[in-house]
Amino acid sequence: MLFVFAMIAMVVVLVVIHELGHFAVAKFFKVKVNEFGVGFPPKLFGWKKGETEYTLNALPLGGFVRLEGEDESTGPRSFSSKSPGVRAAILGAGSFMNAVLAVAIFAALFMIPRDVTVGDVVIEDVSPNSPAAEVGIAPGDRIVAVDGDPVDSIRDVSAGITRNLGVDLSLQLQRAGQTRNVTLIPRWRPPEGEGNVGVRLGLENQRTETLSYYPWEAVGKGALQVVEVLTLTWRSISHWLFRDAPTPFSGPVGIVSGSKEAVDIAGLDALIPLAALLSISLAIFNILPIPALDGGRLLFVIIEIIRRGKKIPAEKERLVHMLGFALLITIVLMVSYNDIARLIRGERFIG
Repeated sequence: MLFVFAMIAMVVVLVVIHELGHFAVAKFFKVKVNEFGVGFPPKLFGWKKGETEYTLNALPLGGFVRLEGEDESTGPRSFSSKSPGVRAAILGAGSFMNAVLAVAIFAALFMIPRDVTVGDVVIEDVSPNSPAAEVGIAPGDRIVAVDGDPVDSIRDVSAGITRNLGVDLSLQLQRAGQTRNVTLIPRWRPPEGEGNVGVRLGLENQRTETLSYYPWEAVGKGALQVVEVLTLTWRSISHWLFRDAPTPFSGPVGIVSGSKEAVDIAGLDALIPLAALLSISLAIFNILPIPALDGGRLLFVIIEIIRRGKKIPAEKERLVHMLGFALLITIVLMVSYNDIARLIRGERFIG
């Protein structure tokens, strides 16, 4: 039960931050905000402050900002009366805020002192016919660097492999006092128990160090972490479309199941980095050029700019968004069906 409440609270925070982005930028550009809603109707209760009504609604997995004149101009303070640049800024502000939140979460985690186990990362076993075997990696080899970055933990090596799924990965190895470099491509779909490159790692000469970063360092590392997640997400989608990567999407069922697996392994603290990842996912999802989403509406603004200020008629845009919403619900149902099928097959969503 605690997990359920924690998940709902996390989703509400992510959504509220997203909608606050729209709200703040709309207010900055003098667009009238009629309602700021947490959750989806039916409305439980609300209060009015100034010109905006703030509502708490029955369905907690969402939120919205209702702007004056979203479809057609109803006056100088309506959304539709503003310039394309202003409308684009308002539409993109939600995803921007989710990205900022992810940076803040990662930065906070980097600033918290934590004990880490470090040492010499050594290859303990190599699977036959794996990418590692094909480039001559052998048991006993020590991994010194991944893509030019020195490593001293299994976590460092695993993160480097994950960042380079489906693309060239450079490893610097030491064997019998000799150093050499190899390049391989980590697999998206490794055989069961082999891992993406086909090695089992061990740690020798272990020692414990306390690691933390100054705020300015942590913010930079947090931003880099977000960029790496965005890059991996884009790569996973493109490889899924054109190559042999697994389906990169999960619906509500998959997200909850994966979150529960993470909590079972590491406790509720696992929801903190998970919140950062979900915030990035929310930013990406909302900015996609899908009708009914922020990105779909942003696409119409871009079309308007290309047409030198000539708007698509409001009734046609509404129709596209309505059809897009129906398509979106269909996709969510299909993804959820796939998630349920994975649960029935006993597959894990993480790890």
